[in-house]
This record gives sequence, C-alpha cells and structure tokens, in this order.
Amino acid sequence: MTFDKTRSAGVLASELARHYGAELQRRLAPLGLSPAQFLVLSELWGEGGQTQRQLTGRLGVEQATMANTLARMERDHLVARTPHPDDRRSQIVVLTDTARQLEDRAVAVAVEVNQTVLEGLPLAERELFLSMLGRAVSGMRHRDGKQPG
Repeated sequence: MTFDKTRSAGVLASELARHYGAELQRRLAPLGLSPAQFLVLSELWGEGGQTQRQLTGRLGVEQATMANTLARMERDHLVARTPHPDDRRSQIVVLTDTARQLEDRAVAVAVEVNQTVLEGLPLAERELFLSMLGRAVSGMRHRDGKQPG
C-alpha cells in the first residue's frame, strides 16, 4: 500500500489552510492585523464582549495562544478588558473604536480571499464543497470532544 498525498483529506486540507492563511496574512497586513487577530475580531464583531475562555472555545485554540493574541491586541488598542459583572475572576474582552473602524475593510479582505479559494470551483460545486468541508470539520471536532462554544 502506498500513501497518495493527492488523495489525502488531511494533506489537502492542510495545504489549503496554509495557502489561505498566507494570502489572508498578506492582505490583512496593511490593516495592521494578523489572521489570528482577525478571527478574534470577527467573533467580537459578531457577538460583542466575550471572556477569554469563550473566545478560546469558539476559535478552538489553546488558552496560552489566546492570551498572547489578546495581549498583542490590547497593546495595539484593538481590544480592552473590562471586569465581568458576575465573576470577579473573569474579564470581558471588548472592541475598541479602532477595531470597530477596521471591520468593513477587514471583512472585505476575508471575503476576497475566500472567493479566491473558491474561484477554481464551478459555481454549482462551491456550496457543496463548503457543506462537505463543514461536515468533515464538525465530525473531527466531535471525535476530539471539542464542540464550538
């Protein structure tokens, strides 16, 4: 038996993620954002203030990684932390005006990069591809015991 990387879901998904990440990085850089920061901002743009634990769970990253990302974002005046109203040990991560002003441009960049990824597929296959990819990711999350927050 031989291993054919051109028929491996993991290898292909990893390569797609690498290319997507590199292109997103290149296009977000003029806005002063990294892909990791964009993902945090997209969560906050969508649902306002959240705790670090909530963001970690929703984005599926390690606590230490999220802590470092948030520290850089706070340094860059993209987020601020406010006391949690019900839990003295927690803080709520909230957007700053600087981050709010970046939303339209950053989202447009992400949409353009996503369109670039999909442009090689016929229009009729794009939704099917995204649906299948989403189900594969969901299946792996379930196997890992990590459901989105």
